[in-house]
Amino acid sequence: MVKAYVLIVTNPGETHRVAVAIRAIQYITEVHEVMGPYDIVAVLDAPSLTEVPGILADRIRTLDGIQSTTSLVAFPE
Repeated sequence: MVKAYVLIVTNPGETHRVAVAIRAIQYITEVHEVMGPYDIVAVLDAPSLTEVPGILADRIRTLDGIQSTTSLVAFPE
């Protein structure tokens, strides 16, 4: 498994709705609404590194209400 942390900035007032939508995405294992420069931190556990870009581009970044994302792929343990 490949773990990635996705840091998400949402439009004002849309954080909770976006968080709910992200929870429904396959391979998302955790979603946290946070304070600071980001509004949501999501944890993605994908079967392989090649799956990560598609999940980010096609399933997360296309959600209405997202301004930007930053992705951090963890080194394997």
